[in-house]
Amino acid sequence: MTAKLFTVRGRVQGVGFRYFVLREAQARGVAGWVRNLPDGTVEVLAAGEPALLDAFEGRLWHGPPHARVTEVVAADADAPDSPGFRVLTTAW
Repeated sequence: MTAKLFTVRGRVQGVGFRYFVLREAQARGVAGWVRNLPDGTVEVLAAGEPALLDAFEGRLWHGPPHARVTEVVAADADAPDSPGFRVLTTAW
């Protein structure tokens, strides 16, 4: 299992992005979480097989209909402590 921390930039808050990510993660069996950050970005911790994470990252670039993703930055990370995927409250 591989884990990545994604930072997603663009118009990604106030457009249902976190719940889009939740549905995409659950559909692929990806574990982790998603949360809004105070700078307007969305942070996603995702863990799964490398091919699943690649497909998941592609969906982050797509986003829900009203989102405009301009950048997705991925970094290696430690796997989440709990199974499943959840939406966290904001980080501020």
